[in-house]
Amino acid sequence: MFTLSCTDTGNSNGNTSADTTKTDNVKNISFSLIKTYPHDTTSFTQGLIIYKGRMYEGTGGDDSNVVSSQPSRLLETNITTGKILRSLDLDKKYFGEGITILNDTIYQLTWTEHAVFVYDMNFKKLKEFPITTEGWGLTNNGKELIVSDGTSNLYFYDPHTFRLLSTQAVTLNGDLINSINELEFIEGSVYANQWQQPYICKIDPASGRVTGRIDVTPIWDRIKKIAPELNPRDDVPNGIAYDSDTKKIYITGKKWPELYEVQFGN
Repeated sequence: MFTLSCTDTGNSNGNTSADTTKTDNVKNISFSLIKTYPHDTTSFTQGLIIYKGRMYEGTGGDDSNVVSSQPSRLLETNITTGKILRSLDLDKKYFGEGITILNDTIYQLTWTEHAVFVYDMNFKKLKEFPITTEGWGLTNNGKELIVSDGTSNLYFYDPHTFRLLSTQAVTLNGDLINSINELEFIEGSVYANQWQQPYICKIDPASGRVTGRIDVTPIWDRIKKIAPELNPRDDVPNGIAYDSDTKKIYITGKKWPELYEVQFGN
């Protein structure tokens, strides 16, 4: 185990004014790398969750901009071996995105097809809801589904009807922050990957304020060394899973060969 304390020098890709024109005063949150596990390299990870001790993953598939040998899938995987235990392929007209599980019900977003799929725990499709925005990340707070669409917004939906309840803009030092991607709800906060960036943002869902950031550059640099064949634009950090029973946190990326158990600092 080792601890990485991240010195924040600002957003290298500069998607919002918060990262390009202002001094960044958001708290830097360190992380400790606890264990490393194998991860299936065919999985273009869009959603990663742990539910009742089991890991589930939603992946993207063939697309004109993102080339994959697999269709989009819903997976159950073995945490320690990375082996796929169960798999459901989506029709190739759908590009799978974030997933979450609430009350033994699985929800899976699609990217631009404006459809949300609902399954039971046996991967049997129960229903389908429409969504007006793109689908990127998905999590829940125990009552509501929380969706990102690649903008600065978080959307809160009723899980039974998928009726939009509220929208919360996310800000960094008072400015909107874009490219919010994969989501995980951990102890009252929303943690979000920023697409194509090394940051995991800790967000207060009530105010939308980014209260801290974890810089996973050391892990991303490791991946670039051990898997130089990955596309640096597409195969980026994406995937945060929290086991509420063990308090363990796992992170990975799109088509990464490794999954990491980590511990975030205060």
